[in-house]
Amino acid sequence: MKIESLPPASVEPPVNVKAKRRWRKPAIALAILALAGAGGYAYTHAGSSAKPAATAAAAADKKDIVHELSARDIAVVEARPLAVTLPLSGSLVPLAQATVRSKVSGVVQQTTVQEGMSVAAGQVIARLDDAEARARVAQQQALLADASARLALAKKNQANSAALLKQNYIAQNAYDTTSNAVDLAQAAVDSARAQLELARIALNDTTIRAPIAGVVSKRHAQAGEKLSPDSPVFSIVDLKQLTLDAQVPASDIPRIKVGQEVQFKVDGFGDRHFAGKVLRINPAAEAGSRAMLVYIGVDNPDGVLRAGMFAKGMVTTEKTAARPLLPLLGLRQDHGRDVVYRIDGGRIVAQPVKLGLRNEDDGLVEAVDGIAAGSTVLAVKLDGLKPGDKVKLPN
Repeated sequence: MKIESLPPASVEPPVNVKAKRRWRKPAIALAILALAGAGGYAYTHAGSSAKPAATAAAAADKKDIVHELSARDIAVVEARPLAVTLPLSGSLVPLAQATVRSKVSGVVQQTTVQEGMSVAAGQVIARLDDAEARARVAQQQALLADASARLALAKKNQANSAALLKQNYIAQNAYDTTSNAVDLAQAAVDSARAQLELARIALNDTTIRAPIAGVVSKRHAQAGEKLSPDSPVFSIVDLKQLTLDAQVPASDIPRIKVGQEVQFKVDGFGDRHFAGKVLRINPAAEAGSRAMLVYIGVDNPDGVLRAGMFAKGMVTTEKTAARPLLPLLGLRQDHGRDVVYRIDGGRIVAQPVKLGLRNEDDGLVEAVDGIAAGSTVLAVKLDGLKPGDKVKLPN
């Protein structure tokens, strides 16, 4: 029996398993790289599109920032005069004062006033014993009467001599002698009359009168004292007009001018201010302090100021018309220009200004041009604020 073998089935060639595995690894890596590249591209494009949006949002947020200001940060511009002053101090001295002295010798019989009392010009303030003065007046009256009688006799002799000379009974020399006697008698009369006038003046001087109107500041003599000529009796001061004698450093004297206004205060009068004007400037400096005296006239109609009081004040050396005034601390420089930050519609505006007189003590400067009264400006320099920024004013 014949056994036939069937043909073998088709068998695929054997595959190298290790080679197949090596092929799969690079494929997987390429796939991963492809996926990563696609993801990175998508992320990059998404990030680039999101960045401008974020920047715009941040700019919008910054643009909407509102800076709140306090009352100390701002100032409302006022239009008023600006003055530059110089401090000074000194004592008040009466413009008119007098020490009343006795013109004749005598015993004080009476004094009619005392310290602190007001007196009028010509008022009797003291009397001296006038007995001796009256005796001298009587004596001089008698001498005048004697001289007058001698003059009358001399004139009568002259008339007789003239008649005799006309009839040639006497010589010319005799007539001249009688005429000369008349002249001598007339001179004696004139001298006696002058002596009588002096005696009357001395009698009148026994009554002492106030030479000026004012207030008695000191009484030097009492009743019963013996006075000699030129002895002081009373001191009188006129308080209606005073002078403030102020010492000013020589370096500041060029700033002082006659007629400048002065404001000052006196201890004991609280916040009351007194006014005066520069009257005179002493041309010589004091030896020790090298300062110069400036004399300031002060009206004192109510008499409240007294001699010797100490005063401290200011003299106005410069003064402007009424113009807008700006705070010095708020000034800025912008390309060589003076600017101030003005607040307009809730935003900062750089406002160029033209400046004038400055007062460093008050911290103010005159605005000649560029800004009007009533404007609101920054009074100080605030970091972080610039033109265009939004601000909120205090309530």
